[in-house]
Amino acid sequence: MRADRVFAYGAALGFLGDLVAGDPRRGHPVAAFGRAAAALERRMWRDDRASGAVYAALCAGGAVAAAVLAERAVRSSPVLRAGLTAAATWSVLGGTSLAREARAVGAALEAGDLDAARARLPHLCGRDPQALDEAGIARAVVESVAENTSDAVVGALVWGALGGVPGLVGFRAVNTLDAMVGHRSPRHLRFGWAAARLDDVAGYPGARLTAALAVLCGPSPRTALAVWRRDAAAHPSPNAGPVEAAFAGALRRRLGGPLSYAGRTEHRALLGPELPPPTPADIPRAIRLSRRVSALTLALCALTTTAFPLPRGAAS
Repeated sequence: MRADRVFAYGAALGFLGDLVAGDPRRGHPVAAFGRAAAALERRMWRDDRASGAVYAALCAGGAVAAAVLAERAVRSSPVLRAGLTAAATWSVLGGTSLAREARAVGAALEAGDLDAARARLPHLCGRDPQALDEAGIARAVVESVAENTSDAVVGALVWGALGGVPGLVGFRAVNTLDAMVGHRSPRHLRFGWAAARLDDVAGYPGARLTAALAVLCGPSPRTALAVWRRDAAAHPSPNAGPVEAAFAGALRRRLGGPLSYAGRTEHRALLGPELPPPTPADIPRAIRLSRRVSALTLALCALTTTAFPLPRGAAS
């Protein structure tokens, strides 16, 4: 195996593993990281930014350091390096689980079982489901599919292409920390500031690539580009904004508006205000668009690392 194809082969195998099997059922490395990070938070929590910055650096830096050591341990064998890349890719990707949960909520809505849809929604996103009607749940699912296409697939592959296994692991660690402490709850408003800002930086390239690919391979490219350019900046998140706006235009469905999260109500700008709201029938369309974006990202990253390999230790 040529050393400049290690990432391409490994990432493709890991992507296939996620496609076929989804997340590992037991011993998931991301879950183990989350438990360790939660234990460290209980020891380190202080209501200030400095403590949160040290916490984020220790968690993310520790994960990257472990990945660097693992990669160095197999650097003399391209086959083992590809295997390590495959295992890391499978562990950090979440495209299949994302699609599975979105379909489950969509199926409950299609069956008219609003209570079942509300009960299933927390598996997909952190919104308060009891206040949502059918249209609100459909919108929450489509927005979650859009945002998590970037967070759970595209961003990880981009950082993997740039940094190998440490890039894959580091991106997932940062994204997991943001989900744990990066939200604006009273406990984490200061302590989680550094994790949230780090996630903004790490997510920047993947979010723009996700939005661009949604424009290119979506059913309505012109509308997707127009909504992205016009409405993305009104979203409070610098990374979710472009992704959700591009998906809104590509699917020709209005996203954004009020939402309830952790007991707080936010009034967000509309993305594509002239478009109709999403319905349960739009959930499979969003999943298909997410799959196309994910597959194209894998192809682009594999081709890029093969054509322009970055030095990553010894090759044989």
